[in-house]
Amino acid sequence: MAVSTRRAPVRDADMQRLRGNTRSSLRRPRGPAASGRSFDATLHALHELATSGAKVSVRVTDLDRDTVVFSGDEHQLLPVGGIGLVPLLIEVAAAFESGTVDPFEIVERTRVEPVGIAGVWQHLKAPALPLCDLAVLVAATGDALAANLLLERVGLEAVRRRIESLGFAHVALLDGFRDTRGPDDAPQVALGSAGELAAVFAALVNSKLVSPAVSAQVAEWLSLNHDLSLVASVTGLDPFSHDDDRHDLLFINKTGRADGVRAEAGVLAGPRAGVAYALLVGFDDLSIAHRLRVHEAFRTFGVDLMDHVF
Repeated sequence: MAVSTRRAPVRDADMQRLRGNTRSSLRRPRGPAASGRSFDATLHALHELATSGAKVSVRVTDLDRDTVVFSGDEHQLLPVGGIGLVPLLIEVAAAFESGTVDPFEIVERTRVEPVGIAGVWQHLKAPALPLCDLAVLVAATGDALAANLLLERVGLEAVRRRIESLGFAHVALLDGFRDTRGPDDAPQVALGSAGELAAVFAALVNSKLVSPAVSAQVAEWLSLNHDLSLVASVTGLDPFSHDDDRHDLLFINKTGRADGVRAEAGVLAGPRAGVAYALLVGFDDLSIAHRLRVHEAFRTFGVDLMDHVF
């Protein structure tokens, strides 16, 4: 069954451009292809975080060659918060395509326990929405209530089987969102490694997740993401409308947040290069200064990424 939403699908030409035209196949760009560009500032910022006790995992992958541009502790498994919703969206899109789930099936929000941590549906008057609209809310705003309803509809085991079938052993959605976590609940919403999360996004824009249609649908949903406050803060993109940038900057991403957790994974493509990336940081959130230092490291990473693709 074809997926239907209120927006046109991602165009094939857009997917081709998202794949990029990169030159570097080294862990740190160097030589003529790099034109003097490097990730030295990122290295310094992440080293400072690590020496302060933070756990850091990072990976940047050349989209054309599937080679490492930059990495550090890329196999380390860390909490990733809302990035764990990407496997959920993959399973939902696959269920829509196969016809096992109707995208226009209306679900009542009272089917799951109220959760007030993130999202907009809890503030809306509509008591029910179609599943395809819930996917938009999840991708655009990280809506916890919409995510829990999608998870209730397709099932956590189906999400786990799907991501494992795609060959990802270090990306896992463990639970839905909860206002409080008890001793019998999973301690985190999701876990992942930078290496595999970058690989998920690379496969996504290369149309290799389940099918080209499923890949395009998930990429379309994620192109709506409003959270451009971490890596993407340096792009200058409009958080509410960035899927058709006049300067040919093509971008999709998903962020994750929790106490002591900041994470982002995505794809960034400019006229010179295209990369898939992931940066995960676990830190002691002891003060606003600790948090802002982590956010600044994400921004530094974003500057280096922009320098690389442009």
